[in-house]
Amino acid sequence: MIELLSNNILFSPKIQLTFFIGVLSSVAFFIGCIFPRIAKFSLSLFVSSEAGEKIANLLQPYRHLIGIAFGLGFLDIVALFIPVLDDYPVIEKIISFILTIEACWLVIRIFGKYIDDYILESALKSGRKANSELLNLGKYTAYLAIIFAGIIFFAVTHNINILSLLASLGIGGVAVAFASKTTIEQLLSGVVLYVDHPFFIDDYIGLPDGTFGRVESIGWRSTKIRTSGKGTVIVIPNNSLTQMNIENFSGAKKVISILYLNFNRKVEPKEQALIEQVVLTGTKDIFGLDSRSTRIDFRTTNQESQLKTQAQVSLFILDSGKVSMELRRQLLDMATETINQKLKGYGIDFEIEEPTIYVDAPVTI
Repeated sequence: MIELLSNNILFSPKIQLTFFIGVLSSVAFFIGCIFPRIAKFSLSLFVSSEAGEKIANLLQPYRHLIGIAFGLGFLDIVALFIPVLDDYPVIEKIISFILTIEACWLVIRIFGKYIDDYILESALKSGRKANSELLNLGKYTAYLAIIFAGIIFFAVTHNINILSLLASLGIGGVAVAFASKTTIEQLLSGVVLYVDHPFFIDDYIGLPDGTFGRVESIGWRSTKIRTSGKGTVIVIPNNSLTQMNIENFSGAKKVISILYLNFNRKVEPKEQALIEQVVLTGTKDIFGLDSRSTRIDFRTTNQESQLKTQAQVSLFILDSGKVSMELRRQLLDMATETINQKLKGYGIDFEIEEPTIYVDAPVTI
């Protein structure tokens, strides 16, 4: 009797089906474990060996999680399509819920490794100073997006009323937004600073209130500046920085344009003041010219028993791209011609020594 009962149990269709599903799930798990190798071989064959190596390094540490995802995915598909389990719909929901959690965890781990191994490495190789706090902000924002996408996917596939869920989240989000308006504004301003790049870490900047120093960090909510001289650290909210005029001194460079005006006689002090006024007036409207730094030096020498005056005009052109710099030089030539005509209108004759000298000069911090 016992032997007959055991034979009936062993050869029961449900038992055989369960055993068969278990075997196929194990096969799916095994395929998931070797998936990094399959992906490496496929990419090496159809794309490049470098791409295959990168994807293998990215996926290989999580091969067991990938195997579990493959196994659970197979079980979820079986639970959906096998009529035997129609009387137990909760089983499919449990499997699907576990699969959603595991898949979200797997994607988060892979994405985090990609950020740490490739994005950060690329930033360092390009010579750009990587901001760890903003990278972490982007990373955790992506994590939240992955979790939210997993919740939405599970709700949609199981006919859960997603509208009521979103409405609840929306009401809660509005309440949180009102409660932390300043914090959210600072976070968004941090993103603006990162995208707009008015300065980088280790840049020297000046602010309208007289603050001058080196940028130590650009955080989610604030930026730290170590002041020059005192060495103290000033913490400035990011939303304040986005509304300020920021002067960035790092990497700045000026091109000095030196003009020599040769007079055939001695120029008296009154005429020197007139010449200086005409030069300053004629060049102050040139775009990209630092009119505050314009200098005019007069020197009188004895040449062939005759006193002659030479004026050295130093104009400072703010450095820019090659095309923009050429345009500014053309504007400077036009201004020089205007100065020539005005001075001759006052009866002051002179000659411009050719060629005009251009000298690259870094800005002293």
